[in-house]
Amino acid sequence: MSDGKLAFITGASSGIGQALAWRYHQAGWRLALVARRSAEIAQWAQGRGIPPDRWRVYGADVAETDSIVAAGQECIEQQGVPDAVIANAGISVGMDTAEREDIDVLARTLAINNVGLAATFHPFVGPMRARGSGALVGIASVAAIRGLPGHGAYCASKAAVVSYCESLRGELRGSGVKVVTICPGYVDTPLTQKNRYGMPFLMQPEDFADAAFRTIAAGTSYRVIPWQMSVVAKLLRVLPNPLYDKLLEGRARKPRHNQT
Repeated sequence: MSDGKLAFITGASSGIGQALAWRYHQAGWRLALVARRSAEIAQWAQGRGIPPDRWRVYGADVAETDSIVAAGQECIEQQGVPDAVIANAGISVGMDTAEREDIDVLARTLAINNVGLAATFHPFVGPMRARGSGALVGIASVAAIRGLPGHGAYCASKAAVVSYCESLRGELRGSGVKVVTICPGYVDTPLTQKNRYGMPFLMQPEDFADAAFRTIAAGTSYRVIPWQMSVVAKLLRVLPNPLYDKLLEGRARKPRHNQT
């Protein structure tokens, strides 16, 4: 059991975040659960029979820097400095640069997926460094590897997660604080269920959470989950542009904000 350990998880009201919360609970960790829909998280935790002294909910919007920073500070005050901070909250919306309103979609995606991630980490960097331990975990995506038509906002944001976490890892080198970047492939969540194209190696959230838990525990700096997608990612990196463009010709695009 890990009675004293605490995991701070954003986007915990559904999908990957909720699966991670359950996996950490099963390992005996205390939980700091963060999302805009705080009532839903509380209902989930109660429904799962998690003892009330093992979890707290913090309502916050990662798109608002002051909101998520305040949630982190409240967590430190109420539960202490976490041992793992998992910046999981994110959105995925298709975009078309020719459409004016989709520039706003891009701005919101970057605000949540990138600025929100950095703001999630912010309250904990100093205390973790002072303690000499902890893990800051950025949830990226295999979509960070190459750009996908119609996915400009999401691909750009997830590529930025990878680069940002790499920069942060360098800054914290020697401090005892680990920075872990995880790139999920396709996971069966509300985020992917609207996709209009094939999703190879589709994982269940529980299976992803188990693999991610082990990755974080090991302090691995970068990992694609599942391993099959890591092979695909390596191939995509070296594929010449003409072949890559041909491969994606005619591929269905992610729905835009006003499409179903």
